[in-house]
Amino acid sequence: MLHFHLDARSGVPTYIQLVNQVRRATRNGTLHAGDRLLTAREVVAALAINPNTVLKAYTQLESEGLVISRPGLGTFIAQGIPAPLAPALQRQLRRGLDSWIRSAEIAGLDREGMLALINLAMDEKDKKGAHVA
Repeated sequence: MLHFHLDARSGVPTYIQLVNQVRRATRNGTLHAGDRLLTAREVVAALAINPNTVLKAYTQLESEGLVISRPGLGTFIAQGIPAPLAPALQRQLRRGLDSWIRSAEIAGLDREGMLALINLAMDEKDKKGAHVA
C-alpha cells in the first residue's frame, strides 16, 4: 500500500504531488493493477489536507486511466497500466543513478538543482526527437 507524503517546500500543488506519487509507484512496481489506494478519508487523516484535494487527485488519476473508482469499495489501480521495469534492470539503472546523484551532490547541487538538470536533459531530448521525426 502506498502511503502518501507531501513536500510543502516544493511549490508543487498538493494534488499534483499525490498524482505523481501514484504514477511513480505504478512505474516502479510498488503498486500493481488491482491494488487499492488509501481512501480519501484515510489520506485526509494522515496528511491533514482538504478532502477536495484528495478527490481532485483521484479524479485526475481516473481521467488518465491509472485508477478506477468502485463506489463503496474504494479506488483501485486500473488493469493495463504500463508494466514496471524488470527488477534487474531497475537495480542496474539505480546504481548508475545513485552514482550520478553522489557526483551532483559533490558538485553542490541540491534536490531541486538535480531535478532541474534532469528535466532540462529530458526536455532537450524531447526537442531533438521531435526534429528527427
